[in-house]
Amino acid sequence: MKNYSKLSTGIKLALCAASLGAYSGLSHAAEEGVEEVERIQVTGSRIRSAEAMSASPIQVLDGASIDKSGTLNLQDLLMENPTFGTPAISRTNSNFSTSSGGVATVDLRNLGTARTLVLVNGRRYVSGVPGSSAVDLNTIPAQFVERVEIMTGGASSVYGSDAVAGVVNFVLKDDFEGIEFEGQYGESAEGDNTEKQFSVTTGTTTSDGAGQVMFHLGYSDQGAVYSRDRDISAVDQISAIYFNDPYENPGSIFEYVRPYYSSFSPQGRFDAGDTRFTFDENNNLKEGFDTNGDNGPADGFNRSGRRTIAIPTERYLFASNGSYELDDNHKFFYEATYAATTSVTELEPFPFASDDIYSNGRVPIEFMRNGELLRNPYVPDAIYNSATDTDGDGMRDIFFAKRLADIGNRGYQADRDTFRFTTGFEGQISDNWYYDAYYIYGKTKENQVSNGLVNVQNFRYALEAVTDTQDLDGDGITDEAICLDETARGFGCTPINVFGFNSITSDAFDYVKAPSMLSTRVEQEIIGANFTGELFELPAGYVGVAFGAEYREEFSRSEFDALQQAGLNAGNAIPATEGEFDVTEYYVEANVPVLDSLSLKAAVRLSDYSTVGNTESWNVGLDWTVVDGVRVRATRARSTRAPNIDELYSPPSQTFPSDLIDPCNGVTASSSGAAADACRADAGVAANIAENGEFTLNQSDIQGISGFNRGNTELTEEVGDSFTVGIVLTPENIISGLDITIDYFDIEIEDAIVSTPRQFILDQCYGGGDTSFCDFITRRPTNAGNNSAGSIEFIDSGQSNSGGTATEGVDLTATYSTDLGPGMFKSRLAYTYLIDGYDIPLPGADKDNWAGEIGYSEHKANWTFGYDVDDFSFNWSMTYIGAADFDDQFLAGLVSDSAPDGLPAGYIGIGSEVYHDIQLSYYITEQYELYGGVDNLLDNEAPRILTGISGNDTGTETDAGTYDPIGQRFYVGIRAKF
Repeated sequence: MKNYSKLSTGIKLALCAASLGAYSGLSHAAEEGVEEVERIQVTGSRIRSAEAMSASPIQVLDGASIDKSGTLNLQDLLMENPTFGTPAISRTNSNFSTSSGGVATVDLRNLGTARTLVLVNGRRYVSGVPGSSAVDLNTIPAQFVERVEIMTGGASSVYGSDAVAGVVNFVLKDDFEGIEFEGQYGESAEGDNTEKQFSVTTGTTTSDGAGQVMFHLGYSDQGAVYSRDRDISAVDQISAIYFNDPYENPGSIFEYVRPYYSSFSPQGRFDAGDTRFTFDENNNLKEGFDTNGDNGPADGFNRSGRRTIAIPTERYLFASNGSYELDDNHKFFYEATYAATTSVTELEPFPFASDDIYSNGRVPIEFMRNGELLRNPYVPDAIYNSATDTDGDGMRDIFFAKRLADIGNRGYQADRDTFRFTTGFEGQISDNWYYDAYYIYGKTKENQVSNGLVNVQNFRYALEAVTDTQDLDGDGITDEAICLDETARGFGCTPINVFGFNSITSDAFDYVKAPSMLSTRVEQEIIGANFTGELFELPAGYVGVAFGAEYREEFSRSEFDALQQAGLNAGNAIPATEGEFDVTEYYVEANVPVLDSLSLKAAVRLSDYSTVGNTESWNVGLDWTVVDGVRVRATRARSTRAPNIDELYSPPSQTFPSDLIDPCNGVTASSSGAAADACRADAGVAANIAENGEFTLNQSDIQGISGFNRGNTELTEEVGDSFTVGIVLTPENIISGLDITIDYFDIEIEDAIVSTPRQFILDQCYGGGDTSFCDFITRRPTNAGNNSAGSIEFIDSGQSNSGGTATEGVDLTATYSTDLGPGMFKSRLAYTYLIDGYDIPLPGADKDNWAGEIGYSEHKANWTFGYDVDDFSFNWSMTYIGAADFDDQFLAGLVSDSAPDGLPAGYIGIGSEVYHDIQLSYYITEQYELYGGVDNLLDNEAPRILTGISGNDTGTETDAGTYDPIGQRFYVGIRAKF
């Protein structure tokens, strides 16, 4: 635990007032008929000013919009704003993650969660994902949020690291009198995705007006959605593009091969000698194994019957804030938040095979003891008689593969607790100078229990069973099966039967089961102080400044149980990760009024990290009122992001990547080209070609690729340069109530911290010109169990400072409000045009363009219409996601010689999607409001992005982070205010 004396050394100067003033991004004071003279603060600046003007683009989501949406999680609502990209983690795309399932994160400009800084009341918030800076929006109560302010573009000079893409600032309510109750219920048109929410908010002020306090208690419960309950995902399948040339038959990407069952089935598959055995639906032994039922009943397993689309998530939330005026100029304040979240993932039982136990994949079924050959009594006679000695020890052996349905579904329950407390003082030093000083402590703790895994060593002991004809256990000769290993028997070993359905007894289950445990802890401590004021007066006004310092410490630890760390429970091998860093930062910001209509803004921040040393961030901007109703603004900024704990310290951690295209697939002995030559140079690939005439992969080969990710302590900070220029139009004299902003943005990040893409590694190794990448690839030298010779066993990847990433585009926002008939009409449009976006995997490499691909549509928009009349309110929202292309690099790996010049970018794509949401509310009395709504009004089915295709989220048959995989949903609620 860090001590306070160490923290206190970080206090050198002061930061300006951290409480954010009332800024309404696309509206103006005249709309309310109130002239604002109080000095306030705008997101993106720490200078208090009498005018709420920003040189950077800012959008605001107000509390009324949050209330009308009926959202339980703010991530869902923010995703409608086109400035946000597909979230790295959400309730619908994290079921297969080994941790952080059900967490809700945000990603500005598609530049990654790590480059989006989330603030609460203008201050940093503790991470909800170990080793990272990603904030879990599950821990921020939607009903307690006054507004959300979104600033895009670099903001590191004002807020520090992680603000490369921009800032999302959640401003909590702080002025509430009385008590408010709210209750809500909703579900999908399919009867699932049930949502329940209850909350109470109360606030009071002391009799003398000096003290104020608010409390909020909330509960929400979001139910599960399973793959089997949606037609598109109910049956295991794969895109037909794998069996067609995308150049000759591009439409086959939308066609499915269905069923495409797994060859790991609950009854088991057994190779004995030259014969393959399985059990039929009546649990009778038979020869052969027809995975998909091409020539009879299917023997394979439908994994989709056990998968989850939306993770059930339950939350308990508490929030409070308060203040007390010590005198006319100084005030004490505090903020407190506590969230307890439970998420439950569920997926199909584990696919277990004998090569998970024995290095050669051969299970002995005979054992020599005291000169007598003993036999495993569970082995059916037909399998025993067909078995041969394949490993040269003189005794028969077999290979088996079995879906561990007897052990149960895989998945985990994650219990997360997040606590954050802020306290400090703020006030006015003189007429023009203000200060605040604060201390923040935040902690996220997670305990996770996973099921459906087994102790591999115990499973081996249990497999090596014999009939006790020699009184090996000292209890007399019996016809019962016992474990062969004496030591294992002493620890309660129970023989296991893997032959057929429901073959594993409860005693054997208890012996081999191995629930996995994960314990994580994230801690954040911050102390700082701020000053803001006016230095002197120029002819056009006062020069405003802010300056200060902040000291911050971050700690993270993530530790699985010993079996999981060693990979001995049949799951991923994931070692413990632990690390910490501290940073001391100083900054100064200035606003210089050059003319009555023109001001220049500048800021610089110097940071000293314990990991990467000194960094520097800065920005320069201007704000020019050309004429009444026309403003021009521009900002040039340099932002830095230091590597997080996971990127620095993560040890090799096992993963199972999907959607990879093996460049050797289809190569023959006579294929020409650098890739074919490189493939044939591998002995395993050559053996595969010799056996099959060309290099071929089976289903297990495609689905069975593993690899390890690792951190890098030699990482340096990444540097982002951003430029924004825009125009703000408020033509009151022409069209009253209309506000329009148009902003161009360009963000380029050098030395970006990334994990080298595995497809890039493959393409470089095989014909790409850099054979050093072949060191990261391990192929099987011979046939091994389910897997073919030459198939990929491992592809490793690590963090590095890559060549960079960039994005460029235009934002258009417009609001309009007017009296219409007896009520008020309001409309808002937010539109983003993505001009360019690309990654450079490593310095000197070609650009990987992603603009316009799935998840990165060139055109995105949200358009809302509202009408309020008397006690009735109606709101209609349309979210537009433009047409998008499939990943051209992924498709290029599937193209044959029919396209000698390669596949044109954007050759295959999907159409645009428009989601309609409606909300209605009615005040029954002054105290009671009834509201309801329908999301995805037209019940749009998500675009078909099938298994095996880049962009697919397993179990959903679409990109579930971008599109809606659930369908039409209804909700109704009531609010009572007293």
